[in-house]
Amino acid sequence: MLESLQPRSTSNAGVWALPRGEEYYAWALRAGTTTNMTPDEVHQMGIDELRALHARMDPILRSIGYTEGSVGARMTALGADPRYKFAEDDPGRAEIMAFIQDKLTDIRARLPRAFHTLVPGFLEVVRISPDVEDGAPGAYGGAGTIDGREPGHFWINLRTTDLHRKFDLPDLTYHEAIPGHVWQGEYTFRQPLVRSMLGFNAYSEGWALYAQQIADELGVYDDFPVGRLGYLQSLAFRACRLVVDTGLHSKRWTRAQGIDFFVRENGSNADEVQSEVDRYCTWPGQACGYKVGHTTINRLREGAQSALGSRYDFAGFNDAVVGGGNVPMTVLGRVIDAYVAGARD
Repeated sequence: MLESLQPRSTSNAGVWALPRGEEYYAWALRAGTTTNMTPDEVHQMGIDELRALHARMDPILRSIGYTEGSVGARMTALGADPRYKFAEDDPGRAEIMAFIQDKLTDIRARLPRAFHTLVPGFLEVVRISPDVEDGAPGAYGGAGTIDGREPGHFWINLRTTDLHRKFDLPDLTYHEAIPGHVWQGEYTFRQPLVRSMLGFNAYSEGWALYAQQIADELGVYDDFPVGRLGYLQSLAFRACRLVVDTGLHSKRWTRAQGIDFFVRENGSNADEVQSEVDRYCTWPGQACGYKVGHTTINRLREGAQSALGSRYDFAGFNDAVVGGGNVPMTVLGRVIDAYVAGARD
């Protein structure tokens, strides 16, 4: 089948080149973000959020001696610093696995401050199979089975230890495992069966980014400012996705333009972002759900804080978001409205 299609292939990276491509992409964005944002609005949101995040990263970089060049260029230089690299080959792979377990142990001890209702966080950390890791992302994760017999998994790509740094691996762990995808998934097991089967990209990925934020707010980087840089770079990476996805599919960017934007603006690893951009080419709109979902959760939190004043409770809000189940962003707004009304009583 692939061989028969190859003669019809082109170098166009976006769906704009396909019949009704612009119409399809508008639909894909609505599906991926569960909003009615247009491609232009999503594109501009990504640029604005990237600027705001770089403004937070700049003083941290300056404080550790990185003062010259753009934020992206300085993050590239930081990534080349041997202090933050893991050893090569199997010794480095073992080092990465131990590093992840250490971060999981630490965050588990902090989570009672962030949630009134806790779940087990039944989890296994596993290397992505070497047979498929060349085309796989840096990591992915999800909860186990409803009956509790099978653990959730944090799948980590170890085709080369150079994919990961000591300043960005903690954040990746919080996103994919606890309190990110594995943690959130276990709350869905308390929902009716049909609700546990439904999934909305902006919610699940928005939650995982918010989980990274929770870890920061619990103080995991207070003694490791370079780790906070990794966290902020990860958020900036998702802001870049808004720009690149809409760039490819609406503004007629090439694949090379998308890769260059990540490397130049965010200091991202060129090897990693090549597969990222290929993913956007074949899955339009999905990558935009992450930052749109995260921003929506924070907007709802700010509204709850304003409405409740001294009655606002950090753990109570988090319980409401994660306990309400995987829902579209419009429905999440109603979930938080109910939380605010209940907290006022």
